[in-house]
Amino acid sequence: MKTSARITALVLTKPNRKLTFLYLANDVIQNSKRKGPEFTKDFAPVIVEAFKHVSSESDESCKKHLGRVLSIWEERSVYENDVLEQLRQALYGDRKVRKRTYEQIKVDENNCSPRSSPTDPPQTTDLIRALQELENAASGDAAVHQRIASLPIEVQDVSLLDRITDKESGEQLSKMVDDACMLLADYNGRLAAEIDDRKQLTRMLSDFLRCQKEFLAEKEHKLEEYKRKLARVSQVRKELRSRIQNLPDLSRLPNVTGSHVHLPFAGDIYSDD
Repeated sequence: MKTSARITALVLTKPNRKLTFLYLANDVIQNSKRKGPEFTKDFAPVIVEAFKHVSSESDESCKKHLGRVLSIWEERSVYENDVLEQLRQALYGDRKVRKRTYEQIKVDENNCSPRSSPTDPPQTTDLIRALQELENAASGDAAVHQRIASLPIEVQDVSLLDRITDKESGEQLSKMVDDACMLLADYNGRLAAEIDDRKQLTRMLSDFLRCQKEFLAEKEHKLEEYKRKLARVSQVRKELRSRIQNLPDLSRLPNVTGSHVHLPFAGDIYSDD
């Protein structure tokens, strides 16, 4: 299929299927990369335009999934840097705003120092957001699981193609295969994005746990320090009370006339009387 025909097919596709086409392209590109570069090179002339088109007609949620596909291609060096840069421009425009990786939003060592309060750990909102996003992850989509489980055996077993005896039945099976391919490509794309999300969440949780362990060690050290201080202060109080009990009561010492000596207290000295 020529380049113009590929783009035309994508443009004419229903909006809710455009991302699925890119998932399908991703699946083909990555599988072919392991066996040979033919499809990867074949998609190169159109993939940038495809990103531009899908991005221009997509909401933020769809763009996020496109960003996931792009990040996978970056990590696995599917395309050269110049192509990847064109894809970034196609997706994010002149702003050159890319979805921040966890390494970019990762808390720095100062925010993770023991001086920070464990009740207000750094980047907790990012951790909560990542957990919430996984509530609707692809692996928990029971409806899609059922659709995949219900795929007819004819679309999964190439040996059954011998049963096709006429053009009509062949075209019917072709449509079923196309639908099954789109379904599986879309789900595989969603699963790839979920895996990426879970890896990022794992790193976030690992760092969060490390920070909490540092906070815990610091507070345990402080607790032991204050326990020792309390013990010393308690010992001083105990010794002071013992000494006070053994001291004479000067306020009751007799004077030479036989009467008790009255020693002034602070209240006597500063009394208005």
